[in-house]
Amino acid sequence: MQINPGAAEFPHRQIAAQLTTRIRRGDWAPGERLPSIPAMAEMFGVAKQTVQRAVDQLRVEGVLITKPGSGTYVRGTRRRLNRLSRGRYGGFRGYHTDLAARYRQQLVSVGRSPAPAEVADAFGVPDGTELICRRHLVRTEDSPVEVGASWFLPADAAGTSLERAEAFGRPLYQEAEEATGRRYVTATDTISARQPSREESETLQIRPDTPVLHLLHVAYDNARKPIEVAQATWPGPMTTLTEEYRIPAPAPEPDPDPGLVLG
Repeated sequence: MQINPGAAEFPHRQIAAQLTTRIRRGDWAPGERLPSIPAMAEMFGVAKQTVQRAVDQLRVEGVLITKPGSGTYVRGTRRRLNRLSRGRYGGFRGYHTDLAARYRQQLVSVGRSPAPAEVADAFGVPDGTELICRRHLVRTEDSPVEVGASWFLPADAAGTSLERAEAFGRPLYQEAEEATGRRYVTATDTISARQPSREESETLQIRPDTPVLHLLHVAYDNARKPIEVAQATWPGPMTTLTEEYRIPAPAPEPDPDPGLVLG
């Protein structure tokens, strides 16, 4: 492995590209540890700081993961978000069978909490209004991959099962419909990218400079009034968003007016 000092590309980017190539061809498998930073610096004939910049780039891109005190490893398969929140609804509401085999959702807490700004805006209440909040954590076998929360108005959910610290044997939306007496009719998903909060970075076990994807999901009844506002946050580098949708066929050309003379 070597770099070209005369190339226009920065040395750390050349190193990152070569490491990626070797990972793609199978020189290092998912979960396998790479050589140490000093060892790679010697292989490439560069300073350790240059290799560290390359590793940092690939870590942010989701190719590598650094475990403090252990080393740098090839990250495993990314989590594909090919359903947004709509996977909660329809015939396969909640996690699909294939996802449930790989991901485990854990109820972390249930109680009254001040509403963050985006949740308050969705419900149309002042910032900091106390709402009922159900927080959860989703894990794979080896790491957390999602932190989230579902929020409800006390006027709808106070004293119901939604305020009890217990998991349900069915999707949350079904429990909410029964508890509130309101049916989910439409929903909106808004996804944004940002830096994690300190709590998010600690819970997701990512560095504070690793970007995250954040989802705000708002479910409405038939009067367009919010029933539930849900949040979910995922480590950006290990998450891909895939949407499959139908493309409408071209509209048929209208028949010409028989009274119109052409030419």
